[in-house]
Amino acid sequence: MYFYKSIDIDSFGQLFIVCDEEALVSVDFFEEDLKSFQPLKWEPEHPICLLVEKQLLEYFNNERITFDLPIRIQGTEFQRQVWDALKNIPYGTLQSYKDVAVAINNPKAVRAVGQANRRNPIPIVVPCHRVIGHNKKLVGYAGNNVHLKERLLEIEGIQL
Repeated sequence: MYFYKSIDIDSFGQLFIVCDEEALVSVDFFEEDLKSFQPLKWEPEHPICLLVEKQLLEYFNNERITFDLPIRIQGTEFQRQVWDALKNIPYGTLQSYKDVAVAINNPKAVRAVGQANRRNPIPIVVPCHRVIGHNKKLVGYAGNNVHLKERLLEIEGIQL
């Protein structure tokens, strides 16, 4: 069973949090992305969802720079390596896709890193927004929503 709630963030928009009994499993920007979680129950008072909401609101209010949440992230071995590397990118800093590929000891996997980044089920908490193109350009985020990436970087004090 999965539980979810939505939160409205003044300067950002709506986020959808999905948790299981013990951990955060997804942060989504669009409600239609929730359809892959079945069975799914609206549960705004679920304790894990409430903890996630609290920490996300602190992040958006510039009161939190790291997250301390139980997460359950499912993916291939390679994807999990990439997502673990993303968790090591400090608040307010950027890395390129190549930097992440080098960090996981697979320097030729730049495109695969980009694909794993795109499939990150827990954006913001697992900070895929801190990864940019080698040419220092913002590329891809939640489909064609680079403006969301730009806003997250602005919150962290990064202007491109």
